Amino acid sequence: MLGQRVWGFIVAVSCGFFIVAIAQTTDPVEVKALRAVKSRLIDSMRHLRSWNRGDPCNSNWTGVLCFDTNGADGYLHVKELDFMWNELTGSIPKEVGNISSLRLLLLNGNTLSGSLPDELGYLASLNRLQVDSNHISGPVPKSFASLISVKHLHLNNNSISGQIPAEISKLPRLLHLLLDNNKLSGNLPPEFSNLSELRILQLDNNNFKGSKIPATYGNFSKLAKLSLRNCSLHGAIPDLSMIPNLIYLDLSWNQLTGNIPSNKLSDNMTTIYLSHNHLNGSVPESFSRLPFLQRLSLENNFLTGSVPANIWRNVSFSKGARLILDLRNNLLSNILGELNPPENVTLRLEGNPVCRNENILNTGQFCASESKWDEGNESSTNSTLTCPIYACPTDDFFEYVPASPVPCYCAAPLRIGYRLKSPSFSYFPQHISSFEKYLTSTLDLELYQLSINSFLWEAGPRLRMYLKIFPAFNRSHSGVFNLSEIQRIRGRYTSWDFPRTDFFGPYELLNFTLLGPYSNICFESQRTSISKGILAAIIVGAVVCVAVSLIVTLLVTRRHARYQHVLSRKHLSSKISMKIEGVKGFAYKEMVLATDNFNSSNQIGRGGYGIVYRGNLSDNTVVAIKRAEEGSLQGQKEFLTEIKLLSRLHHRNLVSLVGYCDEAGEQMLVYEYMPNGTLSDWLAAKAKQNLNFGIRLRIALGSAKGILYLHTEAHPPVFHRDIKASNILLDSHLNAKVADFGLSRLAPVPDAEGTLPNHVSTVVKGTPGYLDPEYFLTHKLTDKSDVYSLGVVFLELLTGMRPISRGKNIVREVNMAHKSGTMFSIIDSKMGSYPSECVDRFLNLALACCHDKPENRPPMLDVVRELENILKMMPETDFIFPESSSTHSGQSASSSYVNRDLYMSSDIVGSDLISDVTSTITPR
Repeated sequence: MLGQRVWGFIVAVSCGFFIVAIAQTTDPVEVKALRAVKSRLIDSMRHLRSWNRGDPCNSNWTGVLCFDTNGADGYLHVKELDFMWNELTGSIPKEVGNISSLRLLLLNGNTLSGSLPDELGYLASLNRLQVDSNHISGPVPKSFASLISVKHLHLNNNSISGQIPAEISKLPRLLHLLLDNNKLSGNLPPEFSNLSELRILQLDNNNFKGSKIPATYGNFSKLAKLSLRNCSLHGAIPDLSMIPNLIYLDLSWNQLTGNIPSNKLSDNMTTIYLSHNHLNGSVPESFSRLPFLQRLSLENNFLTGSVPANIWRNVSFSKGARLILDLRNNLLSNILGELNPPENVTLRLEGNPVCRNENILNTGQFCASESKWDEGNESSTNSTLTCPIYACPTDDFFEYVPASPVPCYCAAPLRIGYRLKSPSFSYFPQHISSFEKYLTSTLDLELYQLSINSFLWEAGPRLRMYLKIFPAFNRSHSGVFNLSEIQRIRGRYTSWDFPRTDFFGPYELLNFTLLGPYSNICFESQRTSISKGILAAIIVGAVVCVAVSLIVTLLVTRRHARYQHVLSRKHLSSKISMKIEGVKGFAYKEMVLATDNFNSSNQIGRGGYGIVYRGNLSDNTVVAIKRAEEGSLQGQKEFLTEIKLLSRLHHRNLVSLVGYCDEAGEQMLVYEYMPNGTLSDWLAAKAKQNLNFGIRLRIALGSAKGILYLHTEAHPPVFHRDIKASNILLDSHLNAKVADFGLSRLAPVPDAEGTLPNHVSTVVKGTPGYLDPEYFLTHKLTDKSDVYSLGVVFLELLTGMRPISRGKNIVREVNMAHKSGTMFSIIDSKMGSYPSECVDRFLNLALACCHDKPENRPPMLDVVRELENILKMMPETDFIFPESSSTHSGQSASSSYVNRDLYMSSDIVGSDLISDVTSTITPR
């Protein structure tokens, strides 16, 4: 082993010395700027550790891509800074503006804060600026008008505020302007129509309160997508019929009024969202002349007249095409034509007078509130192969190529996370074939080499997919890519030179995962474009280095293989000893695959236990994987005990345990995936969407039912001990499920004399603000401790306040307001209108749960009953789902109205709870 290390050291030193000796150096001005950048960024994960050595370009600093100016000034220059998904904090350094040669600045997917520096406007050569998915605040600098080369401005998913500067309209080459999910205000600049090259304008989820959509927006010459969802816009819809290539239009969730313009939109239209406005008049006949329409959403308006049957008759239904017509909750009273749409048309009419017209046949199947509503959110394109089970070495991450022209061709794929950031369609299966051709032609691959393993709509809407790229079949049948081919494919992805397509829109590479035979390849070293003479010299040196490296690698590999064989046997024996009935044990390799090697782009949460990742299992089940950090690892016995406890808890209001992994020194719990995150996220001040009072009540009831099950129906009963808003998760329909039983304790059991203690004595654990005062003082944990914590959650639902904020305790503040008669002044304004008598009863219940004395708090059974009684008092129209309630899909939930009876039970102790229990765990 010592000899191998020495050889490795000699190879590394000699190769490194040879290359550095002949290379040019980086422009000193840019080196100074890069060192300033390093000092302003907080790199807790040490992704930029290579920045501590040598010259930026010659020492291959992570994220730095350089190019040569062919001797113009004798220096190498920085072409690209790529810090995507590197978990960086801090602010964007103004010194970046001194790197005048910069073409790409990629900062998206971090947690950067502060404002956008004016100095970024100095980057006259910049082609792409991506700072999306950070915590950037402040205005868009007017200096951005100087970015004369920029084509892509991706500033979405931040907290950018203020007026959008009209100066942006001076950018001559701008293609994509993404400013959605910020805090922008003021007016929409009418000058934007001067952006002659603009293809995508996306401003969703901002607050242009009182602003109108400028009439000039009908003059865009090349616009393909206009998305202004939930922007507090007023006035009429402008005539957009003169935009020749418009494909996608979303003006939903505003306060738009008047008639829908009657002039025909572009033949290319696939998607029209005009729902949740105040539009009146009739459904335009021109909608019947859009041959490629996939979705027309007009629900929740005041439209009158007839439903034109020609809308579905005139659509060009190619193979796999589909049309969704959502006309719910309008004033439509008749059908113009026969009500007989084909199977690939989904028509929704509930909430219209036409549903009460007995003279029209077949209305029942289109007016039922529980009609089938298949969004086709998730899918897989893999075909089923009949091949020998053990002939493909799956332990080395090989698998059969689904579409191979050679049956049962076994190969090791490259695994790629890929996302379309602003697609111009709403139904992907119809376009999978054309997308596969687009991607494989771009990468110079055969069609069978690409497999879209799964795809998933996310909020935005954005389309995330998991791709596998297989090596081409050849006579040697190695089934493995060579290094140069891997570098070529990755280079095409990271160079951002895919052919532009308005239909599929901008994309981002989320991860490029190398497993199995590729696991030793490292791409930390970036490409540096240099002159041909220097390149030739480096190649000669590299050949010598590679030859020596191969000899060393062969020696190391043989010894490593023997070691891995012994190690795998140890892992196997550990796994066998950990089998638990009813719970699946996953191999570490499966967790690596599911999370793209625990890629940071899949991180969805973090707690004291460790990091939670979103994962895709081999059967395309989406799960949440909680991975313990080193300091949180338990002994195997304790870990086994926790899994046994979780495996016995089955209720529709508890997050289900799918399985676990205890292998390779790792401990992971695999839960069902909850696409709408935590209740805490929805109540936060910066939340993009609001929950009305009816939905909050329903969440309260679901949470209470889950806890009631723990207290009375679990065997043995369980005290949760850490109930809080961040441990209440929401599924795609905003149904509440209680999660995180890491601090849970079993309820007391009878002692030797048959006496049942009324509490558990334990060390105080939990979250400040939610802790029962009696438990805190006496260390006696009871079921009433959970009741207290849930009462705090109820107060959060009512007020939007945090349990403890700036030294103020929510229980004390609400009690004071209630006693002084000013309670309604601290009700959460984002809750909208509500019946005061229902709020009053809910408030009294919450305060009773938070009583200082446990004996004065209601048992959980009474809490559930009181919530159900309050819900019965509520009008049905107060159970409207927010449009964004299916973060998982990017689409609306299955119905805008909730049937209250689904959440009531005639007998809580008996049938209701028993019906919630499932015999097996069914992953989502």
